[in-house]
Amino acid sequence: MLYWLTEFSTNFPFLNIFRYITFRTGGALLTALLFVFLFGPSVIRSLRVRQGKGQPIRKDGPERHILQKQGTPTMGGLMILSGVTVAVLLWGNLQNVYVWVVLLLTLVYGAVGLYDDYLKVTKQSAEGFRGRIKIVIEAAAAVVATSAIVYVGQEPLATSLAIPFFKSVLIDLGLLFIPFGAFIIVGAGNAVNLTDGLDGLAIVPVMIAAATFGFISYLVGNALFADYLQIHFVLGTGELAVICGALVGAGLGFLWFNAPPALIFMGDTGSLALGGALGTIAVATKHELVLAIVGGLFVLEAASVIVQVTSYRLFGKRVFRMAPLHHHFEQKGWPESTVVIRFWIISVALALAGLATLKLR
Repeated sequence: MLYWLTEFSTNFPFLNIFRYITFRTGGALLTALLFVFLFGPSVIRSLRVRQGKGQPIRKDGPERHILQKQGTPTMGGLMILSGVTVAVLLWGNLQNVYVWVVLLLTLVYGAVGLYDDYLKVTKQSAEGFRGRIKIVIEAAAAVVATSAIVYVGQEPLATSLAIPFFKSVLIDLGLLFIPFGAFIIVGAGNAVNLTDGLDGLAIVPVMIAAATFGFISYLVGNALFADYLQIHFVLGTGELAVICGALVGAGLGFLWFNAPPALIFMGDTGSLALGGALGTIAVATKHELVLAIVGGLFVLEAASVIVQVTSYRLFGKRVFRMAPLHHHFEQKGWPESTVVIRFWIISVALALAGLATLKLR
């Protein structure tokens, strides 16, 4: 919205500052942070009253969770999504198609997660939305988002997969890129969802990944920087840095209330939406494989569940003491704070590794 002030820059030169993506990214970060920080307490009070017993805790999870986390309200993702939406609408260039694709996909995934959380709270059961229906809706939204990205992109890059570390290697997938991009988005959403199991565990890695992709978006959307770093230039994607800034700001505001002991959980409302946003940004910037590095923690968490389920069904044995992975370490005796902080450290290391791919080409 504020970007439109640049139309008056001829008479008021100081308004040119709103042309700069870096300035608007900072503005979005601060706006989202203040919005969540200011309105968070009232949202938590309202959700606590409406939900009563709060988020139901898995009976097959660690026993300590049943004792310590029972009664904590969920749907905290509403705080995050509200802050992100306000910040993006205020600071983003609303004529940019990528902005709308990412924002709408994020809100759709948030709505799916919200309904899932609603069912869990009202039924007081860890089982919410039917898995197959949930995946079908997520996949349909992801296909639409990927199709829009392909439509506004430039051939052959729009339907091609870029390989990290190789500056000129492009694998043109043609129309197969649409299901591939949808798979990345759906996978990212559910991987973050699986990671969200301890206080503060998911939101910090999400902020780290968002900050990383904010930097990547800015570089990919700038012809000069892209040429210097020998990465593929994608016109218009620089504006996604504003969304990434909003994600970081809203995440910081939410962490204030989600820090141990958490006053609120983000729930599927937040985790699905945040993962979907990261996946869509990765597809738009042609850094899908880099997301697997930057978001490697989410990949490990999802992989641990897949391995555990597959092993148990085929051989009747469990590879981990409990899945997802963070519960395995809890069962080994690690305190919750130790698991969370060490996983944060892993996220930082993986983000640095992901950024290294920008120059090692």
